[in-house]
Amino acid sequence: MGILSGRAGKARRFLRLNNFRIVAVVINWPRLDKLFDVVHEDDGLLVVHKPADLVCHPTKGDEYSSLISRARIYLRAASEPHLVNRLDRETSGLVVVAKNSVVARELGKIWETRAIKKEYLAIVHGHVAAEQGTVDAPLGKDETSIVAIKDCVRADGTPAQTEFFVEKRFARDGKTFSLLRVIPRTGRKHQIRIHLQHLGHPIVGDKIYGGDSDLYLALVEGRLTDEQRGRLILPSHALHAGRLQFHWRERDWDFCTPPEPAFTDFLKE
Repeated sequence: MGILSGRAGKARRFLRLNNFRIVAVVINWPRLDKLFDVVHEDDGLLVVHKPADLVCHPTKGDEYSSLISRARIYLRAASEPHLVNRLDRETSGLVVVAKNSVVARELGKIWETRAIKKEYLAIVHGHVAAEQGTVDAPLGKDETSIVAIKDCVRADGTPAQTEFFVEKRFARDGKTFSLLRVIPRTGRKHQIRIHLQHLGHPIVGDKIYGGDSDLYLALVEGRLTDEQRGRLILPSHALHAGRLQFHWRERDWDFCTPPEPAFTDFLKE
């Protein structure tokens, strides 16, 4: 059993019990310098910027391995945090955390009724021809995929609509890309990623919907090669949840957060 501290390294404590000398090893694991960026905080609400490559809820790992665990560390015993919305592991951006169950229930109802506007930024492969458009295509489980969590466009799926606007077209290393502002009108799993793939312009770095599902399996199995990383271009898929707007408690709320450096640096031609 270890005692966590802010220093890396290892220390020993010596105890004596019934003439036996016991060596207790105290492991001092390194702590993070920053849990996350705080966008807004008040008595009932915490809005944070979730970094890419961080899960919202714990699967395994230490107390820093999920956003909800970090929120508990940040808030200490002052409250019990509830995530109002979630993002995929590799998606960066805004996550709303309720500090108590009352706020969680109130905001949960707003999310359930879709009385909220979300805006994302996405970098996709190729030059999208239309200046704007809407992908209206139902989504459901991809029963042919080797990736269990993969969904797809299918006629018998759940209705889903995604609106997009071209913000920029550019080229790097002889390849073309587009920066899109994306507004999901529904909230299906992997909706934006699937709809942009369906449009013919998958998100840069997407390991599931980028055209080769083995990239995702290689990642989770720890066998991703340098060649595969080169094909992905970016370490995390280029999708950022940059803006949230909703009305709550007789007030209009509008939160924004900029993309991370890897995202913005890629936009530089």
